[in-house]
Amino acid sequence: MKEFPTEKIRNVVLLGHGGSGKTTLAEALLHVTGAISRKGRVEDGNTVCDFTDEEKARGFSLSLALAPFEWGDHKVNLLDAPGYADFEFEALAALRVADLAIFVVSAVDGVQVQTESLWRAAEQFGTPRMVFVNKLDRERSDFAGVLDQLRDRFGAGIAPTQLPVGEEHDHRGVADLLRDRAFVYENGKPNELPIPEDLREHEEQVRESLVEGIVVADDELLERYLEGEVPDSAELEKTLARGVSAGTVFPVMCGSALLETGVDLLARAVCDLGPSPADRPPVGVRAGSEEVDVSPDPSADPLAFVFKTIVDPYVGQISVFKVLSGTIRPDTTLVVPRTGAEARIHALMTLRGKEQVTVPSIPAGDIGAAAKLQGVHTGDTLAPKGKPVSVQPIEFPEPVLTIAIRAKSQADEDKLANALARVLEADPALRMERNEETQQTLLHGMGEAHLNLAIEKLRSLGADVEVEELQIPYRETITGTAEAEGKYKKQTGGHGQFGVCYLRVEPLPRGAGFEFVDQIVGGAIPRQFIPAVQKGIEETMAEGGVFGYPVMDVRVTCFDGKYHPVDSSELSFKMAGRLGFKAALEKASPVLLEPISALEVTVPQELQGDVMGDLNARRGRVQGTELSDHGEVTIFAEVPTAELKRYATELRSITGGRGRFKARHSHYDFLPPNLVDQVRRSRPEGG
Repeated sequence: MKEFPTEKIRNVVLLGHGGSGKTTLAEALLHVTGAISRKGRVEDGNTVCDFTDEEKARGFSLSLALAPFEWGDHKVNLLDAPGYADFEFEALAALRVADLAIFVVSAVDGVQVQTESLWRAAEQFGTPRMVFVNKLDRERSDFAGVLDQLRDRFGAGIAPTQLPVGEEHDHRGVADLLRDRAFVYENGKPNELPIPEDLREHEEQVRESLVEGIVVADDELLERYLEGEVPDSAELEKTLARGVSAGTVFPVMCGSALLETGVDLLARAVCDLGPSPADRPPVGVRAGSEEVDVSPDPSADPLAFVFKTIVDPYVGQISVFKVLSGTIRPDTTLVVPRTGAEARIHALMTLRGKEQVTVPSIPAGDIGAAAKLQGVHTGDTLAPKGKPVSVQPIEFPEPVLTIAIRAKSQADEDKLANALARVLEADPALRMERNEETQQTLLHGMGEAHLNLAIEKLRSLGADVEVEELQIPYRETITGTAEAEGKYKKQTGGHGQFGVCYLRVEPLPRGAGFEFVDQIVGGAIPRQFIPAVQKGIEETMAEGGVFGYPVMDVRVTCFDGKYHPVDSSELSFKMAGRLGFKAALEKASPVLLEPISALEVTVPQELQGDVMGDLNARRGRVQGTELSDHGEVTIFAEVPTAELKRYATELRSITGGRGRFKARHSHYDFLPPNLVDQVRRSRPEGG
């Protein structure tokens, strides 16, 4: 693939709800532009963008794929992003480098949940947007209905630039409003024709509205239009392109990716209406304490941003990056400001799905890849030596679902550690944590599908893992005051062990922790042994009390004791402290405490009642509500953590995928007595 100047490069991401046909559209774009000679099918598992075994098995995209093609004198870096909510983080990574987002909307299903969510994300990124209404050949397709939905959800900037020629089984082409011509397809080839008579009246109305919407953005053009002069298509396109780049106009095109109707016109529109990297605002980077703007100048110092990491079974780690300035060539040495380490790029490539194509250089604005950049992660900046500027890393959403995993056998332990390192390296939205209290390895992800995929990847890397029940970190405390003697006496010949302490335990307020009070007077226990009593108590608290869980919020007073001038030692008083604390604890009305999470749930207003009812059923306490943007409401509640194990999945079910939430640990509170036996039974043996 030859090198293209920055102004002839288009970086485009396909976004939309799962099943809208993004991957099929990507395949059609590659086919009609000659990048591939034969078009694959998602159902057959032979498309360019869905190339992993997991994607072929499931029949939908799981990760971001790059598929460049050429159109005339332009290069288009097409990014196919997953449409499933669990993998939204891949779309967010693409939005950091894309200069245009094409939202693919099914003419049958209309504007769906993930389309709305990603539209908001693109809006926040300030990414220019277009819409392609797909599947016009399907039964129950309704272009007019979808257009109304688009206007209702996304505002007045929605501007249809095409109309379908025929729908459902009669769909055969599109009417291009800018050119005032129809394109009817036979065997995938377009024939340019006058607008069909049965569409003429409607086309003229929509076209007039479109032209009026375009000319108002240009004073000179508007003046000529008001004087009766209708601008030609070239002028209209030029003005429309400025509106697209500014993010104020969102052209709507249409067709069928399966039949390839309108696909060539979409490729043309991307190049004619879509902005190049040079048309976009400069990228802000941090140089020390200063913010500096960087423009895509191919002659400047090389600077790149890594937005995706792929673990390839043959070549190892592949870092996919966008060049923000300069031109990167083989054997370039750059610096990772995050670590200060150098990264030498040996060979450069571009990717087309799993295919790796070697390239001689990658100029500013273009997207490329390099293998085996040790210590380089997703979100890293590759900066010039001596100029450690850094780009803001990608902010991935916080994980919402957690599972516990373990190796099936001791032999799998080492394999699991290595496999986890590789999977985490390629998936920045996946988090791993070792909970020392519950002795569980936890994986935090974006949903069931995301975590199931991670498990499959671990197994494919040779780690035989299984999912186990997630343990909740309960606590114990006391509700009464009690006293007890702790006595440790052992005679084994020679020096023995002797230590006695008298302890009083009292409850403290929630969250107060532990307090040790020394009330020893008259040398009943020598001063040097009192810290050992406290240490014995603290160790016992951590190991677990009456119910086997760590103890919290207690005051322990050591008020008397006995010692032997020869047989007493630190060990004997530590053991006395342990025994005395256990005895006192049992007499002080011990109770179980459960962790409580502070929950923020954001849902459409019409679903507020359903969600609040569900929270009440989970023993939650609603603290308040707050109206937010886009007709949504945020519900604030405190809910027992044990009731939120699968909340990500269940909220998605209750709200049809339109709800989202954040949860954080808040405090501990009394576990209802009727649940104590259930918790005791669920505690793993030896835990």
